[in-house]
Amino acid sequence: MSSIIGGTKQKVEVGVSVGLQPNDEDLAKKVGTFIQKGYSRIKLKIKPGRDVRMVGNIRDLYPDTRIMVDANSAYTLQDMAVLKELDQFGLMMIEQPLAYDDYLDHSRLQQELQTPICLDESIRSVRDVKLAVELGSCRIVNIKPGRVGGIASSQAIHDFCLKENMPVWCGGMLESGVGRAHNVALASLPGFVLPGDISESQRYWAEDIVEPEFTIDNGHVQVPTGHGIGVAVLEDLVTKLTVETAEF
Repeated sequence: MSSIIGGTKQKVEVGVSVGLQPNDEDLAKKVGTFIQKGYSRIKLKIKPGRDVRMVGNIRDLYPDTRIMVDANSAYTLQDMAVLKELDQFGLMMIEQPLAYDDYLDHSRLQQELQTPICLDESIRSVRDVKLAVELGSCRIVNIKPGRVGGIASSQAIHDFCLKENMPVWCGGMLESGVGRAHNVALASLPGFVLPGDISESQRYWAEDIVEPEFTIDNGHVQVPTGHGIGVAVLEDLVTKLTVETAEF
């Protein structure tokens, strides 16, 4: 599949997303576990009240780790001072700090930050990216096939960003091995220069429904080269796990 859509890589660099934990100590332990597993980038979820001190603690503990934060639209421009404090930690990016439809305020915020803003939920089409580029709303784009409408629309966004020298990375939405295979193939395109949220199968599943399962090797996932999507669907396992069917 990778070769069909124009992929150029045999393996893709991957990171992992770490949700908010009950306290900073639990978060630090979880981050440490993922670093030991070999993930090349850590994404921390943040929200008002769980941001500067929490991120600073992780940066102190892991000074050489590439870190980004994801706000999921939790802030407004009234939080400018707090968001500017995040500049001190040398983050790769701040993902979606403001509302999904607020391109203008993202532009105003980006002008005040050293850290690149990455747009996620804001980007659903090439038209959205064109608007973001025109306004200067971001410096990085997250492309999720499940959000933007599949591989073809993901490719179109990638191609536009590549032309504009806008770095992109592939986000995940809790896919099984079938969806993960599509994401890995997409991430093999040349414009995907930043680690994506494409974790190993065991991150979410005791047993994935494809073989071979996806594994991490030195911060990378191999791009599968089998027929079709690159991996084989375990149809017997799918049948065993099926709880409801419908015919149309």
